[in-house]
Amino acid sequence: MTAELHSRRTVLSTGAAVAGAAVGAVALSACSSEPGAKSGTAQAPIAAGTPLVALSDVPVGQAKAAKAPDGSDVIVARTSESAAAAFSAVCTHQGCTVAPKGADLVCPCHGSVFNALTGEVKQGPANKPLPSVPVKVENGKVVTG
Repeated sequence: MTAELHSRRTVLSTGAAVAGAAVGAVALSACSSEPGAKSGTAQAPIAAGTPLVALSDVPVGQAKAAKAPDGSDVIVARTSESAAAAFSAVCTHQGCTVAPKGADLVCPCHGSVFNALTGEVKQGPANKPLPSVPVKVENGKVVTG
């Protein structure tokens, strides 16, 4: 009878450990299930006045990819001869990095297309615009604002 109790105890404790691991895995995946979420990468605000690109490097009506000082990918668009706008380059559908293509920003993963000047969705599957990044033009450079 001792061997039978020991065997039952082993089975029950092993089952409890496996169940605990499964619950932990589900809890961890739920924490990062939002599209575009990356574990452990909280995005800190970019310091104001940080240069992103020279305004002259971006044709009017188009956009250029740039790196923010924190390493995040951004898109800088030239909205007029003297003004610019910027957006996160992270697609709001599944978190891939969009790329400028003429007056559009195109996601290479699932084909979403965004307006390069406004960040608005032109073609899904994305259904949310790209988040804007505050910028201004100072001394011929597009800087964070």
